Amino acid sequence: MTSFEPGILDAQPLSQNLLQTIRLIGEYKGKQALFRQRSPQVLETLQEVAIIQSAESSNRIEGIVTAPQRLRQLMQRQIVPNSRSEQEIAGYRDVLNTIHASYPHMPFSVNLVRQMHRDLMQFSPITGGNWKIADNTITQRLTDGTEVVRFQPTPAFQTPQAMAHLHQRFDHYRQTQTIEPLLLIATYALDFLCIHPFNDGNGRLARLLTLLLLYQAGYEVGRYISLENLIEQSRESYYDTLYWSSQGWHEGQHNLTPWWEYFLGLILKAYRDFEQRVGLVAQSPGRKRQQVLAAVARLPEQFQIADLERACPGVSRPTLNRALAQLRDDGTIVCIKAGRDALWQKVEEPE
Repeated sequence: MTSFEPGILDAQPLSQNLLQTIRLIGEYKGKQALFRQRSPQVLETLQEVAIIQSAESSNRIEGIVTAPQRLRQLMQRQIVPNSRSEQEIAGYRDVLNTIHASYPHMPFSVNLVRQMHRDLMQFSPITGGNWKIADNTITQRLTDGTEVVRFQPTPAFQTPQAMAHLHQRFDHYRQTQTIEPLLLIATYALDFLCIHPFNDGNGRLARLLTLLLLYQAGYEVGRYISLENLIEQSRESYYDTLYWSSQGWHEGQHNLTPWWEYFLGLILKAYRDFEQRVGLVAQSPGRKRQQVLAAVARLPEQFQIADLERACPGVSRPTLNRALAQLRDDGTIVCIKAGRDALWQKVEEPE
C-alpha cells in the first residue's frame, strides 16, 4: 500500500508550523529569478561547489568515500574511477549532471527511474536498472554491535507492481493539483524508500529523484545549495523521521508528519543559506574577507587556493592569502602541502 491511496493524505494532520514553512518556501521560490538577475556569476560559482558537495555527501551518507583530491578530479572527469567507491561517485556525478541539464525534458515515469538507476550504476560491476530479485531489509547497527531491523520493504516479487502503482497514484495527484507539490514530493521519496525497489543504490537514487521532482516543480535551490550536504549534516534526524513515518506504512496507518516537517525544514534551510550566500558575495569590498571565510566553510575538507578563487569571484589573490593566513593562525586550517599548488585542510573541532 502506498501513501497515495485514497484518504491517506487527506487524513494527515497539518500543523501551523508546517503551513508556515510551506508559505516561507513559496516566498523564497519567488525570489529565484531576482537572484539570477542580480548575481549570475555568483550563482555559477555556487553551482560548481554544490555539485561537488552533493556527489560527496550523498555517497558519504552510504559509507562511500574517496580522497578529496581524487573527488575533485572525478567530478572534473580528469581521472577514471579505480575503486568501487569511485565508481559509485562517478555514476552519481553523471546522473546529477543530467538532472541539472535536462530536467524539463525528463518525463517522470517508472522507466525513467530504471534508467536513472542504470546510469547511477554504470561504472559499477552491478548491473543497474533491474528491480531487486531478492527481498531486502533496512537495518541499523547499534553501538554494541547488534543489528536490528528498522523496516521490512516491499517483497521482491511485488516490487514491479508496487512501483507501477506508486507512479500511477503520484501522477494522479500531480495532475489534479489537489495536494501541495512539496508534500507530494516528500511523500514520493518516503514511499520509494519503503518499497526499496533495487538491490543497491536506493538511498542515493531517492535523493536524485527528489532533486529532479523539486526542479520540475520550480524549486531550484538544490542547484546552488547541496541538499545532500544538508541531509548529511542532519543525518540522525533524516533517518529518525524516515523511521517514524514508515511505521505502519504497509497497513496504511503511518503518520507522514515527522517526515514532512523534516523535509520541508530542509528545503527552507537551503533557501535561507542560498539567500545568505548570495548576499555575502554581493557585499561591499570592505566585507570581502568575511566572504572568503564563509566560502572556506563551504569547500571540501581539503582545498587549494584555485578552489577558493572560484568560490569568491572578484576577490583578489592577496585578499585570499590574507584570509588563509588568518585561518591558519586561528588553527582553523593547516597547510599540508606547500608551494605554488599548496593544499589546505580544515581542522576538525574537538567534540
